Amino acid sequence: MAKSAEIVSPDNIAGTTKVDSEGVINIVNTVPDLIIVDARITTDRKQGFIEGSVSLPDVDTTCERLAAVIPKKTQPTLFYCNGVKCGRSVKSIAIAKQCGYNNIYWFRGGFEEWKTKGYPFITE
Repeated sequence: MAKSAEIVSPDNIAGTTKVDSEGVINIVNTVPDLIIVDARITTDRKQGFIEGSVSLPDVDTTCERLAAVIPKKTQPTLFYCNGVKCGRSVKSIAIAKQCGYNNIYWFRGGFEEWKTKGYPFITE
């Protein structure tokens, strides 16, 4: 029986700045007007999320939905999902770039790295 292939996100996404959890903390503290987008589906978000993040699952991401969350295409925006085996933030970033957004940070390690390093998170 064939084992299903695991999704592994790319090492980098052109046109984005990749950050780790310490980088997230740094930009939260130094970048005014930062918007954090949680690209995970609702059931994943119920496990916990980074404080201040907005839920916009990749499956619901469109130019219109992005415009409702991110008013300016130059606004600093950080996308994350569950980690390196999650492709949701990659998909959301691709859509954001197609829509003209250009000040994008990517937290590749995502919520998995955040939790593993013991950083605080919110549960609903």
